[in-house]
Amino acid sequence: MDKNTRKVRNRDINPCIEESDASQKCLDVYNYEKKMCSEYFQRYRNCRKYWHNIMLQRRRDGVKPDMPTAAERQELLAAMGGKPY
Repeated sequence: MDKNTRKVRNRDINPCIEESDASQKCLDVYNYEKKMCSEYFQRYRNCRKYWHNIMLQRRRDGVKPDMPTAAERQELLAAMGGKPY
């Protein structure tokens, strides 16, 4: 596995692995007919947008690391009662 692939699959770096996998699985099921998977793509985009905003806010506040770790994200989502996207 090359460096970029490891980075994309690292749960501490990429908060949207679950959404990414779901959209890829949908594409596989529907023979890469993209219009059939638009809901999965939108969920992935919403996830990326949400965590990007969290990352920017943490950066502004001087919190390190910029992206919360996987454990911190689970705590945040549990406190909110689930995924907001």
